[in-house]
Amino acid sequence: MKHLRPLYRLLPLLIACCALPASAADTHAAAAASPAADKPLVVVNGEAAPAIYGNFIRQNRIKRDMPPESLTDESIKDGLVTAMLLAQEAVKKGLDKDPSVTAALQFQKMELLGRAALEDYIRAHPIKEETLKAEYDNTKAKAGESEDRTRHILVNSEKEAKELIAKLTTGKKAKFEDLAKKYSKDTSAGNGGDLGWVLPVNLVPEFAQALLKLKKGEVTKNPVQTRFGWHVIRLDDSRKLDFPEYDKIKNRIANQLQQQAIGKLVQELRATAKVE
Repeated sequence: MKHLRPLYRLLPLLIACCALPASAADTHAAAAASPAADKPLVVVNGEAAPAIYGNFIRQNRIKRDMPPESLTDESIKDGLVTAMLLAQEAVKKGLDKDPSVTAALQFQKMELLGRAALEDYIRAHPIKEETLKAEYDNTKAKAGESEDRTRHILVNSEKEAKELIAKLTTGKKAKFEDLAKKYSKDTSAGNGGDLGWVLPVNLVPEFAQALLKLKKGEVTKNPVQTRFGWHVIRLDDSRKLDFPEYDKIKNRIANQLQQQAIGKLVQELRATAKVE
């Protein structure tokens, strides 16, 4: 397969992103942009290429933010000619019979058909406005009225946590940040245990409940156990939550609901499939 590698590296440079559409939606867009999609855009060595091929090139170049001059009809046609010449050369050398190449082509076909199936499902099951609004209202209610700035130290045992609390609250009190950097096994250790501004609803229940009982600047009197280990928690600050307006996150909610619907579809297909 060594003889194929140079060709794969050169293709993107030579034909400037002349690839199949990234999704079935791009296929529809390309077809819609070409009323005469059945009319050849170019004929190379007797092989005709329909106009829709040119639109595939255009869609891919637009997605890659290529300069305007690459989107002219002349540039698109030139890219298609290059692609066809290279493909014809590959066939002439028998590369289209290479097992790796034929497998790659089949896999690309499978992926494209899979994306087409998902997009068809989404079109057939649009998310209604009232569903989006209900999800927004539910999310907003769960978020609560405020958010907290908090730090924590995560250790493996209750004994370690109690020793840290003692160092923070008795005698010559240690700095929370220093202890977090030295002892915490959480990824926030490097920041002195700082978790930033968080919503209690996004925390594990035990952590959230302990946090809600603290006053500003206060450290938990007892270690808090979660599935991650034992925590020493400090509340640094609280503020009123400025929850985003519906129109600002409507699309994000729609995407999340679509992903959930797609996940359900895949689960249903797997449940009825015979996988060996």
